[in-house]
Amino acid sequence: MTAPRCRAGWLGSTVLLLGALLGLGHAMTKEERHKLRDQVLEMFDHAYQNYMDHAYPADELMPLTCRGRVRGLEPSRGDVDDALGKFSLTLIDTMDTLAVLNKPVEFEEAVRRVLRDVRLDNDIVVSVFETNIRVLGGLLGGHSMALMLRDGGRYMPWYQDELLSMAKELGLRLLPAFNTSSGLPYPRINLKHGLHSPESRTGTETDTCTACAGTMILEFAALSRFTGEPVFEAHARRALDFLWEKRQRNSNLVGTTINIHTGDWVRRDSGVGAGIDSYYEYLLKAYILLGDDSYLERFNTHYSSIMKYISQPPLLLDVHIHKPLLNARTWMDSLLAFFPGLQVLKGDIKPAIETHEMLYQVIKKHNFLPEAFTTDFRVHWGQHPLRPEFAESTYFLYKATGDPYYLETGKTILENLNKFARVPCGFAAMKDVRTGSHEDRMDSFFLAEMFKYLFLLFADKEDLLFDMDHYLFTTEAHLLPLSLSTCNHTGPRRNTTAQELLDLADLDDSNFDWSCPNTQGLFPNNPAFARSIREPIQNAVDKSCPRPGPRGDSGPQPPLRARDFMANSPEQLELLRRMGVSLIHLKDGRVQLVQHATQADSAVDAEDGLRFMQEMIELSSQQQKEQLPPRAVQIISHPFFGRVVLTAGPAQFGLDLFKSSVGARGSVALTEPFSGCSEVTNPDLLAGRIALVQRGQCMFAEKARSIQRAGAIGGIVIDDNEGSSSDTAPLFQMAGDGKSTDDITIPLLFLFNKEGKIILDALREYREVEVLLSDRARDRGADTESPHSKPEESCSAAERGECAASLPPSGTQQQEAVDTETGLQRDTGQDPESILSDWREDLEAFQQMEKDEL
Repeated sequence: MTAPRCRAGWLGSTVLLLGALLGLGHAMTKEERHKLRDQVLEMFDHAYQNYMDHAYPADELMPLTCRGRVRGLEPSRGDVDDALGKFSLTLIDTMDTLAVLNKPVEFEEAVRRVLRDVRLDNDIVVSVFETNIRVLGGLLGGHSMALMLRDGGRYMPWYQDELLSMAKELGLRLLPAFNTSSGLPYPRINLKHGLHSPESRTGTETDTCTACAGTMILEFAALSRFTGEPVFEAHARRALDFLWEKRQRNSNLVGTTINIHTGDWVRRDSGVGAGIDSYYEYLLKAYILLGDDSYLERFNTHYSSIMKYISQPPLLLDVHIHKPLLNARTWMDSLLAFFPGLQVLKGDIKPAIETHEMLYQVIKKHNFLPEAFTTDFRVHWGQHPLRPEFAESTYFLYKATGDPYYLETGKTILENLNKFARVPCGFAAMKDVRTGSHEDRMDSFFLAEMFKYLFLLFADKEDLLFDMDHYLFTTEAHLLPLSLSTCNHTGPRRNTTAQELLDLADLDDSNFDWSCPNTQGLFPNNPAFARSIREPIQNAVDKSCPRPGPRGDSGPQPPLRARDFMANSPEQLELLRRMGVSLIHLKDGRVQLVQHATQADSAVDAEDGLRFMQEMIELSSQQQKEQLPPRAVQIISHPFFGRVVLTAGPAQFGLDLFKSSVGARGSVALTEPFSGCSEVTNPDLLAGRIALVQRGQCMFAEKARSIQRAGAIGGIVIDDNEGSSSDTAPLFQMAGDGKSTDDITIPLLFLFNKEGKIILDALREYREVEVLLSDRARDRGADTESPHSKPEESCSAAERGECAASLPPSGTQQQEAVDTETGLQRDTGQDPESILSDWREDLEAFQQMEKDEL
């Protein structure tokens, strides 16, 4: 059966025909709508003007501290910062929003600023995906609006495609990312140096997400058709073709992460949220914008599988691509909130209403949609960075149904933003929807998308400068004209292969009937049909996630925050007990936290416990996106001369020894107090030395700051758990304290108790012990010789491997090495050859640990 062919003109007007069928409840008056429309404009002005006043030309506004976020000047947030390229991101992302909100004067001024101030050749590594949808999309959307205003005759007569020229420059800078055997783009690229030059600092990645590789076609095809240069569309199309070929042929689903060189699926879970979302969106929208039937056929193939395996109304749960009847997880992420809007574009309204209503009920419980929530609608991850996907689906459902219920939904969004997110310098993201705490960020997509959809939800056609039905929204809500489908077609229309025809013939095509919105069969002569779909969802959410009662004035004390937690505090241990959290001391000295909600004193305490556990996970893992290899502590003074090498755990802060060619070298000294958690009382002894501190009583970062203030040039933390050893316990990375650790500049390493005692025993016996803190053991020689003594033997280049092999890594054998080196007689029960063999095995294990991730 051939899928029905419907062209782009249906995006706005035809779906409105459903409105007559849905005259439900109280219709919002025109005056009420206009009041909300004006409120949207006021809120936008508040956010935009604060960005221009306090942040521009920085990429984003930090609304709590009223300043701009400049990459490199603020503490790194990991992958989130890859969207920032020192190209005034928020201004570019917001340009066409100004045109949609009927602000042509402000739009013209924004265009002039971009042309005057923005550079695209900065020496900075950026996300290819984010730069494409936000910056390239923003430039193309701005160009589309500038053409519309210029051709209207009232504004911008001076405009000569300058934004398009910038878009082409950016496209050319992104193009090298596609230089892979598969055609899938690298996830990151240096705007100035590209990929593989020594200065690029990127180009070694092997994996990318499906959405990252599959969300290029709209912007790159638009760039090709605006400029007449086919190379951009060709590369984006090749990436989509490769993803399609790599789908799992039985389930017709794609995984979340793929190897860009081999095409192997790295993560085989499949859903419609983070990691995959816009791949599906761009297949359908590529058909709409470009008119290529193969994109629609692919989308319908995937959609059939989504509705068969992933959709469990009203839920959308990830599954395994090879075992699609098996759920991959029991929670959902907030990015799937776009999917009801995509279902509206396909014309499948009923499941769109169901999922949207489920999301709305979760919002009613928590004021915002949490980043992730469980199948029983409880918070899994509490953050909310002011994402616009729910507002997007609300707008599309209102356009499709005309149901005033969705106007009320939009009103709720506005009220929550003003009540909970508005701050004097803009709107701040929610750090945790359960506590209402803020995060100092206002992402560019908040201005690019949220206010577009909310304004269009409440505005009349007369409020707009142009007809929205002539444009298509990208995933970042940038506007591309539908006329691109008929101009500058840059390559031959792709024909469906014989194998693809056979594959399509085997599919259940009952879903294909609604490939375009239609007014028949969706709401059969029943004006209450949409309400009948929503009510069961409301009841399900209410029963699964009852709202906890408010705390009384005499109720429990404020909840414990992870950043304040001390494992040796009796008061805090009692708070943990109330929250149903148990603390277990492991044999290797680590502490394990386990929560049993049923053991909490109350439902409110159980919620606090869940939040505390999530904060602890974030605190311990926020800087672990890139695993650090183990480090080495090498004793280089007499009589060791570098023969004793102790395997050490790294810190996520301070001097990175991996990037240091010399490491940190100095004599060791005991810190007083040994914990290093209070003011050091012997700073004169620590100055210029490597301080020894004991684990416990405070955070690792606090110890580092304490010894750094005393003048130490480095630090070694020794485990306080008697008998712990790297032989039996896995190394771990010392995390920060949840705050900025940029002030810590000295290196800090961790030794288990057994290894630490080797240094303490040596210090007691020899009084002056010099060590080298480095990324790996150094050969005996110039790098490890004490300036006051010489080793008893040296190695030639040919002998270096034999000598290096004699360096023991840790533990008892290292003590035996000390004894041998000093000439002390000790009966080990082993002959020298056997000992040397053991040392070699240990060295090989140590070298392997250096290569492996912890």
